[in-house]
Amino acid sequence: DILTGKLKPGQKLVEQELCREYKVSRTPVREALRQLETDGLVENILNRGAFVIGMSRQDYEDMFELRKIYEIQATKWAIERIDEEEMDRLEETFEFMEFYTLRNDIDKMLTINTGFHQVIYDASHNRMLKKMLSSYQTFLKYKGQESVYDDNYLSTVLEEHRAIFKAFKDKDVKTGALAMEIHID
Repeated sequence: DILTGKLKPGQKLVEQELCREYKVSRTPVREALRQLETDGLVENILNRGAFVIGMSRQDYEDMFELRKIYEIQATKWAIERIDEEEMDRLEETFEFMEFYTLRNDIDKMLTINTGFHQVIYDASHNRMLKKMLSSYQTFLKYKGQESVYDDNYLSTVLEEHRAIFKAFKDKDVKTGALAMEIHID
């Protein structure tokens, strides 16, 4: 609700109201508030309570820029480190992308797109990078909710992923990094 804007920056979060709203007891609400504070979405002010910080336009722009850097690095490491099982998963995911592009199913493609990137994160064999990129995916999916896609969107995304996938098949780190940069841009 913070990421979608239902809960506004500056809004005070009252435990009892949150318990009623989400139909849970105080313990999960307290744990959620602590996690949201760790995630930088809530600020707990002593003797005043918890307040929504939310995500500003600048926060999202910065996150996109960092994501690009990390996605490129994940791609480089994944091309170098991918094992046979992960390569099979990447190929299968890409085949699903082709299928859902032909069906013009944007919702399925967006889900498959996330899965494609998740395979790359796994194949990078770097836990910290995987965790960071996975959390960016979570934050950024809410930012894209209001997106409008043009008629060429699916075919463009498919071709960008085809270039990334080809770099994996060719074990070409430089081409893979460039293909990922183009895709993220």
